Amino acid sequence: MLPPHKIVIVAFPGAELLDVTGPAEVFSVATRVAGPGRPGYELRVATAGGGPVVTAGGLRVMADLALEEVDAAAVDTLLVSGAVEVAGDGAEPVVDAAVVAWLRGAAPRAGRVGSVCAGAHLLAEAGLLDGVTATTHWLTAARLAADHPRVRVDPDPIFLRAGRLWTCAGITSGMDMALAMVAQDHGPELALATARMMVMYVKRPGGQSQFSVPLAAADAAGDGDRIDALRVWIGEHLTEDLSAQALAARLHLSVRHFSRLFRRRTSTTPAAYVEAARLEAARRLLQDSEHGLPQVAALSGLGSVESLHRSFRRVLGTTPAEYRRRFR
Repeated sequence: MLPPHKIVIVAFPGAELLDVTGPAEVFSVATRVAGPGRPGYELRVATAGGGPVVTAGGLRVMADLALEEVDAAAVDTLLVSGAVEVAGDGAEPVVDAAVVAWLRGAAPRAGRVGSVCAGAHLLAEAGLLDGVTATTHWLTAARLAADHPRVRVDPDPIFLRAGRLWTCAGITSGMDMALAMVAQDHGPELALATARMMVMYVKRPGGQSQFSVPLAAADAAGDGDRIDALRVWIGEHLTEDLSAQALAARLHLSVRHFSRLFRRRTSTTPAAYVEAARLEAARRLLQDSEHGLPQVAALSGLGSVESLHRSFRRVLGTTPAEYRRRFR
């Protein structure tokens, strides 16, 4: 039998408990579901110095070994946990200096490298995400982009893969990412069986925008907040005229100024954002309703079955009918 896939999860004081235990449980369940006849996962937790760490919730996590004892070249998957400190209306990612220093030397020698939640900030600080499209918790995505301009930050996906580098959104999304890793390692059948055992989505519907937009729009003061409020409105009015001209008029701005503000806030154009919002609505309708394709196209704002097909093929590389068969 092939040797087990070796996984090391890096923890540090103040890390989110689920950033460590969530992915670990997915890999553990996958090993048990696969059974003794197939290679599973061997899990280890590493900390600076090898001692226990107290997580953000106050629970203590014991380490299996110190960072200095990790043979990175023998690690198949290296995961870095994260932490966010919330104060008032803002949030600060925790960047553990000892972990960052270790990552600079060790991570390039490991097989697959991933971060959970704000762990992306540690990877970025170590220079591992330069030139890479990455995601993180929606609360700190703007901070990641500001602190590391060489990282292409996409704040919406639940997780992203860029070659051997994986990043994911906030906290529980580490389990989604781990499930995708199981699918990559052992195929979709084991991933599905693991998800069923854990009562999880095998592929969670929607992105972070379903959580971040309504919360981000609560304070409507500056230009950025006006854009966030507009994004909420777009999601609630997908069948209306959502051209750049119509959206600019709604904010009483010129099209040029509006487009510039929108791109600065969202890193995309109004047209691309509207199409993504409509496509997301169409995906949910295909997954959760009995509507035929003409109704899905109409209710999502894409208009026609032809437009629905074009969007699915261009963005997802599949057809609406195939998507419904696969993810329903």
